[in-house]
Amino acid sequence: MPCSAVTLSLATVTAIVALALLSIAFSTDNWLYIEVKRAQIHQYAKKLGDQDSLIDNLNNKYYYYTRTKGLFRICYPKERPQSVETYLSPVETHCNNIDYFIPDVDNLTKQFSEDAMARLHMGRSMIAMFIVAFFAVFIAFWTGVAGCWRRSPGNITATAILMLLCCLLTAGGMGLWHGVEYYEREKVVGEEFFQQWNNALRDGTVVWYDWSYILAWLSAGFSFASSVVLFCAANCLRSERSVEKAKNVQYIMPVYPQKQQYAYATSYPAPAAAYPGPYYHGSQYGPYNY
Repeated sequence: MPCSAVTLSLATVTAIVALALLSIAFSTDNWLYIEVKRAQIHQYAKKLGDQDSLIDNLNNKYYYYTRTKGLFRICYPKERPQSVETYLSPVETHCNNIDYFIPDVDNLTKQFSEDAMARLHMGRSMIAMFIVAFFAVFIAFWTGVAGCWRRSPGNITATAILMLLCCLLTAGGMGLWHGVEYYEREKVVGEEFFQQWNNALRDGTVVWYDWSYILAWLSAGFSFASSVVLFCAANCLRSERSVEKAKNVQYIMPVYPQKQQYAYATSYPAPAAAYPGPYYHGSQYGPYNY
């Protein structure tokens, strides 16, 4: 089997897997799993002299409930807060949207601190980078189809560059996601984030990365693998073309023009010049006397 056929097949499979993983990660809400031990917080509240405010928060604030967080939604797999308007997601989980303030009709972001605005800008940029990564894969699909149809190393190389661009955009989006997570954990950007939690909520909350986050990083890895294999496929196509040209050259027989030189006698008339001598006058067998 030709080298190009194997590498193009592998590149196609890895590109499809990368696109599928990125689509699943982008559309699902399991990037972070935030488990809140509500019973532990309730017991902690009973030990305090003034427990009314903590009990009120426990019943009304959404960040006192176990939840999963994605790029667009916060979902509640167990109990859900009654003070927050939720809706059923496609997987039948009660969720509410994450607000990126696009557009900011009421100019609410004017009251944000510098850290809160930096977090907001990183969140917006993260979404934009993932969308551009999808667009790069869309263009790579058409250049790849054209390259396979025409067996063009140039088109396959362009597809490899686009898949590499997709990998870099996905990795950049993941980097911005970690930047948002850092600001939510280490900076003062809102009461619903770690720095403004009380001690009971901090001690009773466990956070870990969920499967959507893992799929997003796997997508970046498969995009890079697809790019590498496509570069190899382009090299294979160039080598196969060179071999085919070398074989075709062997069947081409060179035809050279043949030149024949004639000696023309200058002492004879033009008709005689076409037939070179020697010429004899009379009979060549001697004179005959009758």
